[in-house]
Amino acid sequence: MGPNVNTADVELSVEQRRALQAGLDTVAARTREYLPDEYVVGAQIIAGTDGPQGTIAVQPPVGAAVSAGFTPDFEELSDGIAEEDRTEVARQLAASAALQVKQAVSDGITPVGR
Repeated sequence: MGPNVNTADVELSVEQRRALQAGLDTVAARTREYLPDEYVVGAQIIAGTDGPQGTIAVQPPVGAAVSAGFTPDFEELSDGIAEEDRTEVARQLAASAALQVKQAVSDGITPVGR
């Protein structure tokens, strides 16, 4: 996109939307591989303030949800989300979701002193 293009006004073509959704679905599937079944993982394309954005979210069984967003480079979107980005985001999301559970469980435990 040139410097005078307002990305908030950009619409994704059918091919771009499919490529972005396929990348998001891959990240979501990889994230699920790292986590037990109790975690809910989803991916969607939303209308962000800077134009269309992909979001992957994880809701742990306890604790706060965690998410990651992708603002696509519209000129390179047909290539999808880079493979190394897919793996790295999946790992980080899984780790963040597991940390949320750990923090939620530790907050509910009262230490016992002697």
